Amino acid sequence: MKSENTPFVGGPLDGRVLPILLGPTGHPPKVYEVPVPDREGGGPPTVLVYRRVPAGYSRRLGLQQGWKYEYDPSGQRGRRLKWPWSKPDPQTDTGNGTGTGTGTTDAPPERPT
Repeated sequence: MKSENTPFVGGPLDGRVLPILLGPTGHPPKVYEVPVPDREGGGPPTVLVYRRVPAGYSRRLGLQQGWKYEYDPSGQRGRRLKWPWSKPDPQTDTGNGTGTGTGTTDAPPERPT
């Protein structure tokens, strides 16, 4: 498999360049997770999350010049596919003001007949 030397920006891996395996399309993965073992050895490992962003663009034609990974301090892992029949994420609010994330709103008033 092909690999590409990809720079990391921010977080504990700031300034490092690591070889990242490329997928079938020739791009590195959108989210790169780095497990860091617990110092005491008994707990679960901490996972550092890095997201893929364009490294830069050429001056003349504006073509993209590779990728780099930026540290995501929120630590949220990759997004799930959003199918129409999928349930919403429990931690996200849909904006109905209740904070329950159910997405229900008050019914519109009935029209007089």
